[in-house]
Amino acid sequence: MAKALAQFSCTACGAVHRKWAGRCDACGAWNSIIEDVPITPGPGVRPGKGRRIALSTLATTEPPPPRKGSGFAELDRVLGGGLVAASAILVGGDPGIGKSTLLLQAVSAFARKGLKCIYVSGEEAAAQVRLRAHRLGLQEAPVQLAAETHLRDIIATIEAETPDLVVIDSIQTMWLDTVESAPGSVAQVRATAHELVSFAKRRGLAVILVGHVTKEGQIAGPRVVEHMVDTVLYFEGERGHQFRILRAVKNRFGPADEIGVFEMTGTGLAEVVNPSALFLSERGAPAPGSVVFAGIEGTRPVLTEIQALVASSTLGTPRRTVVGLDSARLSTILAVLEARCGIPFAGMDVFLNVAGGLRVAEPAADLAVACALLSSREHIALPSDLVVFGEISLSGALRPVSQTENRLKEAQKLGFCRAIAPRLAKPAALPGIELHQMPDLTEVVGRFFGAG
Repeated sequence: MAKALAQFSCTACGAVHRKWAGRCDACGAWNSIIEDVPITPGPGVRPGKGRRIALSTLATTEPPPPRKGSGFAELDRVLGGGLVAASAILVGGDPGIGKSTLLLQAVSAFARKGLKCIYVSGEEAAAQVRLRAHRLGLQEAPVQLAAETHLRDIIATIEAETPDLVVIDSIQTMWLDTVESAPGSVAQVRATAHELVSFAKRRGLAVILVGHVTKEGQIAGPRVVEHMVDTVLYFEGERGHQFRILRAVKNRFGPADEIGVFEMTGTGLAEVVNPSALFLSERGAPAPGSVVFAGIEGTRPVLTEIQALVASSTLGTPRRTVVGLDSARLSTILAVLEARCGIPFAGMDVFLNVAGGLRVAEPAADLAVACALLSSREHIALPSDLVVFGEISLSGALRPVSQTENRLKEAQKLGFCRAIAPRLAKPAALPGIELHQMPDLTEVVGRFFGAG
């Protein structure tokens, strides 16, 4: 039998190379290429002629997959309405952010709804998991517990117990004896994830995999793992804030970019039914640099406070510090303000922050960021009952954004009476809220900041 050719993979990006090198040509990372062994066929798989598969047409109708809710409303929202049988879910997040706490609460909730659940920990002893369960008040939940890393033993146990849901914490600690590399390597993560997902699909059970993340915030290991699973969730949050965001970045059974909001308490994670009210609860009197942004996260409108501080700099290169937003987007907005509105920020330090630890990615936040910067620079406080949203183009024009009516309704529900938004082809009229529709950034500057 011919010897299998060795192959090398980058632990940073998963790129495959024919030979070892000190630097990965795909992502530029140094000392990240390791040797691994290609995945071998599983037991009972023999080469030969394949079988004919059944085909169907696009008009074929099938009933939607049945779902099982947990009663954990924010989790069910992110999953698209509940847990789907024979689905694979990957959950990633920073160390210590609360992934194990979230999943222990989730598996306990599903177990109390009648699902047979197994929680497999590869990072902690069973006694440590029980200690956490006691702290969270979950010791009476009918969850079966195991502490193991050998995948063959885990699959044999699952096959014998026939559960409905299995949680693996974490995929980086699992190892398969047919792969000659250390646990956590590209080959091991790829092989163990493939085995677990394939087994779950064959037996009709749901599996939740916990994944570590890199310093860039991406799930560690090969990106192929994210393609294998049906749903990819990120658990986000700042250590200095009690809020946690569970965000779906991929979901074959529901909307992507949906979020669930939780609050970390002494007894675990508590659901936040109205995130907008919580994010704005600590907002005080109107102050320069403070603007409320009406955003959309998934299918729900969320109001957050964007804070800016512009101050004279003594440095040759002024500082640009951003928390919760894309720093490249800030640079673009500053350039548009200078080139199109004649308002320079040279020689000034700029600090930008999204209150509450939320990360905002949609372009609709451009106008709120610009207003916060102008408010701080000109020392003009905007009214406390004003919300702002809109995308800024490089020409300085304001582009309409989606779900304008939902944004305004959420603002009105929380007591906001005025809004600044781009000019719409079909004007949105909502009783009780005064809408200022602006064609470009220059008019916003002239009307609200006394320049132009």
